[in-house]
Amino acid sequence: QFFVFCHGLLQLSQLLVSGYLKSSISTIERRYGLSSRTSGLLASFNEVGNTLLIVFISYFGSRVHRPRFIGTGAILVSLAGFLMSLPHFITGRYEFDQSVASTLSNITDLCQPRPWANLSDANCTPRASRENHEVLLVMFIAQVLLGIGGVPIQPFGISYIDDFASERNSPLYLGILFSVTVIGPGVAFMLGSAMLQFYVDIDKVSGAEVQLTHEDPRWVGAWWLGFLVAASLVALSAVPYFFFPREMPKEVGEVLQVDLFALLLSGFPLVLLRNLRHPVYLLVVLAQVNISAMVAGLATFMGKFLERQFSLTASFANMIIGAVNIPGAMVGIVVGGAILKRFQMSLRQCSAMCVLGMFLCLLVAFPLLFLGCPTQKVAGITYSDRYPQLQPGWARAGHSQGCGHTPIQLHSSGGCNCPEQAYNPICGSNSIEYISPCSAGCRAVNIQKDTSSVLNYTNCSCISENGGFAIPGTCNTGCFHLFLPFVVLSCLAGILASTSHTPSFMLILRSIQPEDKSFAVGIQFMLLRVLAWMPGPILYGSAIDTTCILWEKRCDRKAACRYYDNTLFRQR
Repeated sequence: QFFVFCHGLLQLSQLLVSGYLKSSISTIERRYGLSSRTSGLLASFNEVGNTLLIVFISYFGSRVHRPRFIGTGAILVSLAGFLMSLPHFITGRYEFDQSVASTLSNITDLCQPRPWANLSDANCTPRASRENHEVLLVMFIAQVLLGIGGVPIQPFGISYIDDFASERNSPLYLGILFSVTVIGPGVAFMLGSAMLQFYVDIDKVSGAEVQLTHEDPRWVGAWWLGFLVAASLVALSAVPYFFFPREMPKEVGEVLQVDLFALLLSGFPLVLLRNLRHPVYLLVVLAQVNISAMVAGLATFMGKFLERQFSLTASFANMIIGAVNIPGAMVGIVVGGAILKRFQMSLRQCSAMCVLGMFLCLLVAFPLLFLGCPTQKVAGITYSDRYPQLQPGWARAGHSQGCGHTPIQLHSSGGCNCPEQAYNPICGSNSIEYISPCSAGCRAVNIQKDTSSVLNYTNCSCISENGGFAIPGTCNTGCFHLFLPFVVLSCLAGILASTSHTPSFMLILRSIQPEDKSFAVGIQFMLLRVLAWMPGPILYGSAIDTTCILWEKRCDRKAACRYYDNTLFRQR
């Protein structure tokens, strides 16, 4: 029972490291100008190190000192967490477009009759370009380490517990372990919610210099701080494993010492084939692959989805996922394990329970296709005063009518020469969004004296002929009332789907030969990694990128997406 407690704690803190990346993915995209496809690749890259080793390490599961292997893996995971935060310390301050000259910026994006220097070129030094490559390199290396360190943790832990627990208690212990495993990402999203409320350069600039609020689309939170917290927790959790015995007293029989290499050559292919040819094992693993691919993609981009659909801050979106969706899945896993223990289910009943859970989940989740917001009206991107019926995506063709400049080309907006790359969204009194004060033709700005923050922009010739006004920040998508039904239905769907988690594991553990248990769980996790956890976030990220209607440009390369077609984003 103490091992179950320690293992729960370790898995929780290990998932805190990998889950925290998912909670801060939209922030990292904005900070370093990444597309969703790149961030999806980054999120799934820890599976690379994992996949290369998991089958071999699991194969030797019952033949090595499992607790010490788990402890060593945990130390590597901790190191990976510290590495993930390193890019913050090796890069300069975060820079963004401003209307007010300050210590951070000496350029303004108000309407000016004189021509502009190109903003993107001003920031495009060889150093800036090199920095971006260094950041990605460090993060990808950290992700590989995270994967390698995670290899022994779950398969060895599961097989160690299943070996030394009674057959009646094993489902309950595994149910507890899985539920704790699900808390990990939940706590990670809550940690993300807390950390992203601090400004990214909290250690480099004073509070007075920060002129952005959390609601500002240019806001970047302290994404790196959570990695330091999570990595420290993993290091602490690793300590007890170096003191557990190789085997528990309950085990009967000797553990054989054999030459590993000879064993590898003689037994490995046979055991692999024996498991892969087992119909129950193969079908259950393929079913798990399908649901895991969906979970992997959703876990990575659900926060971003909520931010864009319902105009939420990254911090609030993380809080909802961490406090509602993930605990819902945890409840489902515990309920599934409890039903299994209460009714002592046969394998056939286990599979029926899995099918029922999935079917009900589909019914509840179907309405989510329709619960969301339309894309906000953005002048020159999704809306034109001359052609108000234009659909998102028209700006890609390079059209440019009336006020609101299209970023495709540099041109005069209401007599203003606007910079091509300015991004400082404002919401006009006409409820139309403009990507910068210049594109709305605003010539004046009102500043709050004590904080130097912008109150509003005035004398905006594109908003009204008499000179309208605008407030900083985006115009909300305006359908927040759909947010509550969306959260309730998505949480319910998660509860129903996750009731099948423990029964599907029991189908695997009870249908294969006892000596193959460690190995079978290892193959299962390898297949999940290769077919689900690796491609899942990349597929989701690529699909999300196809719905982008305005890309940021950095050094002539496509960086992060600024506006999405919300309806396409939701459906895809």
